[in-house]
Amino acid sequence: MNERDVAAQNIVEKHVWWAAGAGLVPIPFLDMAAITAIDMKMLRELSAAYEVEFLEDRGKALVASLTGGVGSGLLAYSSRIGTVIKAIPFIGQTIGALTMPIFGGAVTYAVGKVFIQHFATGGTMLDLEPEKVRHFFGEQYEKGKRLVTRKREPVPSPVPA
Repeated sequence: MNERDVAAQNIVEKHVWWAAGAGLVPIPFLDMAAITAIDMKMLRELSAAYEVEFLEDRGKALVASLTGGVGSGLLAYSSRIGTVIKAIPFIGQTIGALTMPIFGGAVTYAVGKVFIQHFATGGTMLDLEPEKVRHFFGEQYEKGKRLVTRKREPVPSPVPA
């Protein structure tokens, strides 16, 4: 990794934790607005790091397209359920407090990784095609969930010779 890629990774990791914290906001839909604002700030910083013009409206559209397309919309569905469930007194707030930080951090991680990969290969905000990176986004979302929950990928044990 070159210096720019390391800086970009640090940008993503910083915003992952901000987005996870935003998932704790107890007010339904305000949590999603906060996560979106954090993602836009991250994209602005990544754009600057890679010297790519930042376009906020295009960024919002790309993030919506990426998150809405994973698992046939399952990701977007789970985020709406997580934010709506917070409206149920006590139980809903507890469930929301457990699920939304994971969702927020994982989505931010995946968005960041997609844009790092895209910008590092010379892409711009205008030529990113969400349908071509959906699989990669899904993989990164799962890695983001593991990061936020501190779960590590299993390390294969050595096979005795």
